[in-house]
Amino acid sequence: MNNSKSLETSQMKALLMKVRTPFCTARRATRMVARQGSRAAGAVGLMLAAGSALAVQSRFNLAPPVTQIGREIYSLHNMMLVICGLIFVIVFGVMFYSIWKHRKSKGAAPADFHESTKVEIAWTVVPFIIVIIMALPATKTLVAQKDTTNADITIKATGHQWKWGYDYLKGEGEGISFLSMLSTPRDQIDGGNDAARVQNTTYLLEVDNEMVVPVDKKIRIITTANDVIHAWGVPALGVKQDAIPGFVRDTWFKAEKVGVYRGHCYELCGRDHAYMPIVVRVLSHEDYSKWVVAKQKEMVAKRDDPNKQWTQDELMARGVQVYAANCQACHQANGQGVKGAFPGLEGSKVVASKADQIALLLNGKNAMPAWKGLSDVELAAVATYTKNSWGNQFGIVAPADFAAARK
Repeated sequence: MNNSKSLETSQMKALLMKVRTPFCTARRATRMVARQGSRAAGAVGLMLAAGSALAVQSRFNLAPPVTQIGREIYSLHNMMLVICGLIFVIVFGVMFYSIWKHRKSKGAAPADFHESTKVEIAWTVVPFIIVIIMALPATKTLVAQKDTTNADITIKATGHQWKWGYDYLKGEGEGISFLSMLSTPRDQIDGGNDAARVQNTTYLLEVDNEMVVPVDKKIRIITTANDVIHAWGVPALGVKQDAIPGFVRDTWFKAEKVGVYRGHCYELCGRDHAYMPIVVRVLSHEDYSKWVVAKQKEMVAKRDDPNKQWTQDELMARGVQVYAANCQACHQANGQGVKGAFPGLEGSKVVASKADQIALLLNGKNAMPAWKGLSDVELAAVATYTKNSWGNQFGIVAPADFAAARK
């Protein structure tokens, strides 16, 4: 009986030793961290200064910023990286030191205490201070990002599957409107021309129509979407904003350097999500004014007369271009579609019906987006093209038919 009590006593002592050991380790670790506090603070200062000074372009780093907000984001990135790195080194250093210093083989004796108020206060206060140090500059930058007042130029960016539409709403260039889509040759994307793809430094980052803005002007970007959620962002400009159907969001940038800056849709938006890049070209004030004049003349030249009597051949010729630019990605060049995703157009009942096809092109349905952004002539052209291709012979659709359906 006495032997049993003695065994239970020894087991309880061993259990208490195991419980007390972590508190011993924590108390010693706290003293060690306090001794290293001044050294760590000095290291933080040096590393932050180095991080700000060494804004070197690298495929493994953020893009070199060309806006004030971009620089603030870059500095925040460096600061957070340094703080997290120091926390990692200190915590794991203390942990491994404690494991090595208080190992059983060395006969380490546990401290004779059950809890420590000092340790509890330390591991509550220190993380709170770290969070405050990280939150203050981050909040300042976030507030600045949302200040879209007093913009010189306002541009609406509309996300489509899978391209961007730009409408210059206010400022120099008001009234300019165009679509911007991937211009990387299809043979590079499909892998038939590997050598050209390797040599192409802007592979999947080139577009047919770039957004053009002047340097040193505040540009407000209003984002929305036509179908699913997209996100408009350019890292070098320090901007990224979701584009949500039915909602209007905004952001801004003020580029301080002439150049070309590339971004992408940063929200997974469907099959061709990887194929809707963003390219912003920043020009001098003089060059931007020249671009505006040239773009306005180009729009006038391309403007179609909906009252013209279009022949089937004219609509077919125009429809080939419209189909290749907007429809081919889903329905394929041969009109066969993608099984289980996008229907084929050969013998399609919707294509055969003028009313159904007009309603579908204007309003969309399921995976099919609405194409109200296209002109009546463009819609009539692509409708006529699909009605008379791949063995179809369903007649023509006139621009006036779409004009009447919009009312």
